[in-house]
Amino acid sequence: MGIEKMKVPFVTFKPLEEELNRELREAFVRVFDNSWYIEGEEGTRFEEEYAAYCGTKYCVGCGNGLDALFLILKAYGIGAGDEVIVPSNTFIASALAVSRTGAIPVLVEPDIRTYLVDPELIEEKITERTKAVMAVHLYGQTADMALIADIARRHNLYVIEDAAQAHGARYKGRRAGALGDAAGFSFYPGKNLGALGDAGCVTTNDPELAERVRALSNYGSDYKYHHIYQGYNTRLDEIQAAFLRAKLPLLDQMNEDRRRIADRYLREIRNDRLILPQVGHNNEHVWHIFAVRTKKRDQLAEYLKEQGIYTNIHYPIPIHKQEAYLGQRLDGGNWPVAELISETQISIPMYYGMGEEVDYVIECLNRWNG
Repeated sequence: MGIEKMKVPFVTFKPLEEELNRELREAFVRVFDNSWYIEGEEGTRFEEEYAAYCGTKYCVGCGNGLDALFLILKAYGIGAGDEVIVPSNTFIASALAVSRTGAIPVLVEPDIRTYLVDPELIEEKITERTKAVMAVHLYGQTADMALIADIARRHNLYVIEDAAQAHGARYKGRRAGALGDAAGFSFYPGKNLGALGDAGCVTTNDPELAERVRALSNYGSDYKYHHIYQGYNTRLDEIQAAFLRAKLPLLDQMNEDRRRIADRYLREIRNDRLILPQVGHNNEHVWHIFAVRTKKRDQLAEYLKEQGIYTNIHYPIPIHKQEAYLGQRLDGGNWPVAELISETQISIPMYYGMGEEVDYVIECLNRWNG
């Protein structure tokens, strides 16, 4: 006898919000009572705490994850005429950060098993104009940073982590955010560590980069009314910093819960019509997204919806087919792996606090006959 039909959202914040209800309300009241909303104690404290969590010397808050990546590139002087290696199957923000500087994103295909950029394909795309490799830690596990770092050293390139989906993920025991020259994080509400609005940060061990990023994010100012760069306005506000501080102590617990769910999916989903994700060597995955693949993706999505299970697709249109990049030179190549992933990938429910919903999702997936 099967489990009684139920509704399973793709994601919900309710279990976490109920658990942290008091802490989140206290965070808001603390900021409200202090009447200081930009560049105050909450932001400073969060930067210190998140740097310590990641294992870096510096953390600089900013408005969102796209800005974080852009600020890193800008602070390194990357701009018009330069090239930056970017995975072909990432979210468009990775490429937009590069384009926003005037540089060109050069797309490199992923490993079909892990969805992470294939280091073996990076070197052939490096030219005299290449300035950096953007290693995207897609879906919650880190790219193969040892191989990427080796390539970067030999070609004198910066290694920038797009860690927007990998809060707390580890590679060889070290956390995302401390694996390259600098890293950009997003704290969009749906992330493993999410604010209650948009927010982001840059982590690094480079004091000069941290100073430049901080100045660029604050109108190019190193102190009030003194501007050393033509900068931008993208700062982490006090309320979001306070909310993030309330959530940060629970991040490892939340990630462990995601691993519990993912372990069950990996062990108990037994349907030869589905291709399950693989965890890369040396990786401690935090499962921001649990992505499966099937040739009948649309049929599966419709079937699961009929069962009350909601899904998502990450990402249905690859970067090189997006209207924003049509007619623009990326690198003149083809990206069949990115296209295959975009045509077959479907993300199933994954969120902190899932209980019997996991049983139901597994049963429904095992019953699906395509």
